Amino acid sequence: MPNDYFRFKQFLVKQDKCAMKVCTDSCILGAYAPVAEAKTILDIGTGTGLLALMTAQRSEAQIQAIEIDALAAVQARENIAASPWADRISVYHQSLQEFAQHNQTLFDVIICNPPFYAASHKSPDKARNLAMHSHEFSLAELVHFSERFLSPNGCLFVLLPPAESRHLFALAENENLHLHSALQIFTATNGKHIRTVQEFSRNPATSVLSQDLFIRNPDNSYTPAFQQLLREYYLIF
Repeated sequence: MPNDYFRFKQFLVKQDKCAMKVCTDSCILGAYAPVAEAKTILDIGTGTGLLALMTAQRSEAQIQAIEIDALAAVQARENIAASPWADRISVYHQSLQEFAQHNQTLFDVIICNPPFYAASHKSPDKARNLAMHSHEFSLAELVHFSERFLSPNGCLFVLLPPAESRHLFALAENENLHLHSALQIFTATNGKHIRTVQEFSRNPATSVLSQDLFIRNPDNSYTPAFQQLLREYYLIF
């Protein structure tokens, strides 16, 4: 295993010691999406570049990442420049709407951890609002964009809370994007259902693969399934 690969695994998980902020939810999304065969990938709302980097680590794809927040886009570029995959990832400081105006690429994988607190109380922190609230971004726009720019056999992967994931399902069906798999994420084996990762494709599914992922055991240790999924990224496993 190349040394730079091992160093980057360390870089990813030093959450409090480097610029990159690592969210467990996003790590699950990045590890769950099958990207090995993808030639083109789009990360919508890349933040600090985590999902773009995780998909680069498991593919040979050309990856584009868009981010509306200027400071986050700068940080994403810095994190990507420090990685072994800088030559395959491009970061654009743009909204999804702006990106759509000039994009000519069809993507094999579109991956997104979108803002989702549409109706909740906003923080005084503008950057946090952009990251967590959907006033600058709608699920309808995400679905419409994906319908336009997915390759014929491409897949859209989205991470959302349960209620928002049900809304996304309805929007996707209206755009002829069909649910193929759903990963329900729980805090623990006896814990709360906090997020769902959904996979959509243009092609109708004969059946939907539905799985549950529990992050922790009752004793607060990580479950074997969580460890297996994140093994390539977390040095503690």
